[in-house]
Amino acid sequence: MTKQLTIRQETLHDFKKVFEINCSAFEQANEAKLIDALRKNPTVFVPELSIVALENDEIVGHILFTKINIKDRKGNFHQSLGLAPIAVIPEQQKKGIGTKLIEHGLEKAKKMGFKSVIVLGHKNYYPKFGFKPADKWKITAPFDVPANMFMAIELEKDSLKNISGTVVYPKEFEIAG
Repeated sequence: MTKQLTIRQETLHDFKKVFEINCSAFEQANEAKLIDALRKNPTVFVPELSIVALENDEIVGHILFTKINIKDRKGNFHQSLGLAPIAVIPEQQKKGIGTKLIEHGLEKAKKMGFKSVIVLGHKNYYPKFGFKPADKWKITAPFDVPANMFMAIELEKDSLKNISGTVVYPKEFEIAG
């Protein structure tokens, strides 16, 4: 039987399976609890950007993009998106499912009018999607992290050109810490 991969928006019926996938992929529940908490915050949760990957109608992966801000030194806030978390069940990792989720999510975010995305992730993985160290735009993390692991991507050309500052994550991210 050929495996059919489908990418679609998460539904209410997917919540339990998404929780299980994140627990399995991360070997603990912090990310799963983070997703549950973010879904309850309508100021940052974007339902269209909570995306699942299904193989033969079974959910095998999930990605979430939520609204975040970049606070400049004058105290102004500039909206962006945070990519976190992304999870694929262990037995399906390294098969391109995560890549498809990221590509789909970035394209969907761009179509929705979002201009940029921030990610804290593997320095050798995210650049293939166009992510660059965020310090290129003088954008910093609110915590200590190697500069090459804190990255950004412009979904619209030059959308970060005149933006610099520190990323402000929603309070729900404190759970995952």
